[in-house]
Amino acid sequence: MGRFEGLTVLVTGAAGGFGSACARRFAAEGARLVLSDIDMGRLAAFAAELTGEPALLAGDVSDEALSADLVALALGRFGRLDVAVNNAGIVHDMAKLPQTPSDVARRVIDTDLMGVFYALKHQLPAMERQFRESGKSGQIVNIASVAGIAGAPKLAVYAAAKHGVVGLTRSAAAEYATKGIRVNAVCPSYARTAMVTATLAQASQENHAQALADLTRGVPMRRLAEVDEIVEVILFAADPKNSFMTGQTLAADGGITAV
Repeated sequence: MGRFEGLTVLVTGAAGGFGSACARRFAAEGARLVLSDIDMGRLAAFAAELTGEPALLAGDVSDEALSADLVALALGRFGRLDVAVNNAGIVHDMAKLPQTPSDVARRVIDTDLMGVFYALKHQLPAMERQFRESGKSGQIVNIASVAGIAGAPKLAVYAAAKHGVVGLTRSAAAEYATKGIRVNAVCPSYARTAMVTATLAQASQENHAQALADLTRGVPMRRLAEVDEIVEVILFAADPKNSFMTGQTLAADGGITAV
């Protein structure tokens, strides 16, 4: 029996790198899935690859209505919500803070920070009700970034949003520690996602090595993370047996925050 057998797991950004890999692993371990992404075409194509019949809802996490609707979908389709992985997010182009367009900054904050706030606002009450009624705990994993626990030159607004996600995580964990809900954040550094590989692909052949070196500068392991390495940390945080860990920021960063 898998770790998540019979549990209802919600994943946002489910058609992307971390989200799709998480969904596959949760499905393989017996979970019933509620999946969301901004791109319904990609989401439906991905869901068709999975066993079972995941519940799907496309939308933008910066719209609070989506978070409310996802919780309602989980409850309506499967009767409960056991695990939520708030993964959807965006990043802006690298630029010094004064050169970051204000509309871009607002979009990043609305998606990466407010999107997690809206998710928590609707997931926490549902999980609290379930705990009162059944005694079964809930697990929430917010995907932050190593930029949420350290500075990120030329990614100031992204770092600010992810610092905010860490603040929400710690605060919610403390508020709901006696309510049967654990809330943790996973903070990866650059991983070999489609977004990162596309960035590397844009570099010319002679500059490819330099582009990779730029991304991994300051990483003691001197390499990108593999997506599955980050997913292992996410599943560890979401595992109901990991029942005494809450309010933590799990840095999967190749050693960046060790030095």
